[in-house]
Amino acid sequence: MPQLSHRRRLLVLAICCMSLLIVSLDNTVLNVALPSMQKDLDTTLSGMQWTIDAYTLVLASLLMLAGSTADRLGRRRVFQAGLVVFALGSLLCSLAPNLECLVAFRMVQAVGGSMLNPVAMSIITNTFTDPKERARAIGVWGGVVGISMAAGPIVGGLLVQSVDWRAIFWINVPIGALALFLTVRYVPESRAPHPRRVDPVGQLLVIALLGTLTYAIIEAPAAGWTSPLILGFAATAVAALAGLLWYERRRAEPLIDLRFFRSAPFSGATVVAVCAFAALGGFLFVNTLYLQDVRGLSALDAGLYMLPMAGMTLVFAPLSGRLVGAVGARLPLLLAGLAMVASGVLFAAFEAEASTPLLFTGYVLFGIGFGLVNAPITNTAVSGMPRTQAGVAAAIASTSRQVGQSLGVAVIGAVLASGTRAAATGSQFVEASRPAWWIIAGCGAAVLLLGALTTGRWARETARRTAERLESTQDAPDGQTPPPGPGPGDQPQTRVRA
Repeated sequence: MPQLSHRRRLLVLAICCMSLLIVSLDNTVLNVALPSMQKDLDTTLSGMQWTIDAYTLVLASLLMLAGSTADRLGRRRVFQAGLVVFALGSLLCSLAPNLECLVAFRMVQAVGGSMLNPVAMSIITNTFTDPKERARAIGVWGGVVGISMAAGPIVGGLLVQSVDWRAIFWINVPIGALALFLTVRYVPESRAPHPRRVDPVGQLLVIALLGTLTYAIIEAPAAGWTSPLILGFAATAVAALAGLLWYERRRAEPLIDLRFFRSAPFSGATVVAVCAFAALGGFLFVNTLYLQDVRGLSALDAGLYMLPMAGMTLVFAPLSGRLVGAVGARLPLLLAGLAMVASGVLFAAFEAEASTPLLFTGYVLFGIGFGLVNAPITNTAVSGMPRTQAGVAAAIASTSRQVGQSLGVAVIGAVLASGTRAAATGSQFVEASRPAWWIIAGCGAAVLLLGALTTGRWARETARRTAERLESTQDAPDGQTPPPGPGPGDQPQTRVRA
């Protein structure tokens, strides 16, 4: 791969971060706008859950397909297509006349979004080849999430309060257009020399699994957990999971290469991503409803209240990248888990909502935890794999994030709906949300435990052996026995076209 200048590499990083900014900003802005959207569209709590989960579900379902497609057709080409579709979907969302149209247009947005983040991470991975430099770049990438969390509530609050909730989708259009122009001009084209074939059966099974599972969780409080409808969807989800595991093991080039999960750090990063982003999705959802529906704050004031969390994420995300580059992923993951557990317990056991100082303390702790967790997830997911498969590895990590956020919103929303209805008083809401906070604390505990178990010497050895198997297999001609694994100094190559 031709070495780009330091300035060109930084420019590529900035362009990729712009795509992350519009996708992340869209989520944080949307959360602040949920109460206004609910009133304007006259919908229920489950309707609000679907405005979030319709996006994250489609995103999660298509990320791996987008990653492998980019490896095959060209990462820059797919990235450009994603920017166009995402901007178009945003424009359509701003024109939605009802909830059904909004959910459908959010799905269009998600199709574009699926072509952005995993592909951008693959571009970054192939641009920054030095491990320490790559870890710092990923830290900057994670810092953009903090920027979106800091800016999103304020920007969303201002737009909702001064214009309308529809204006929150307008901001994606000019940012997407600028990113598209810069991508055409400065981002080099690259492909994997041995990209995977399309796996339509695996793709359909993933969609069936995620869609039926989320539908069952969201609609269960209204339909009944033991109703035939919910049990049918739950059974379909189980069958789809079993079919996916059976089919992918027998496919030469699967959508989800189950061999990746022989690497303990990669498996740990995948589960950590699900847990951390489930906690984030639930945290944002429950706090948005509490601050605006229970405390009666405006959208702008609710955004300002959540600044302590967003500010800590902004500060600790790049710090986490530097820590990963200097000492590895273990320390940031342990600190992240502790902070998220402390935040959840503060709300669950001490009713932090009842005291503004305690409320802000809980926000600060969660912001620190979430800021620390993102960089080690991404770095661990891609650093132990061959760079030629960076798109697929990054896509699995990104899929885990979106699956986690979907499940977080679905589960926390179901817990709230089971305990109280939208018109609950403050004391009723706090009581109903207590199980939700224990779930968030449990997610933090899982991050802490997995951070300790999957970052040691044994775990690193499993990653090394997995990478050797993957490299030797992809180098073997079809139908032949793969040659021995490469030596420690060998590097897989990626074709690049300026």
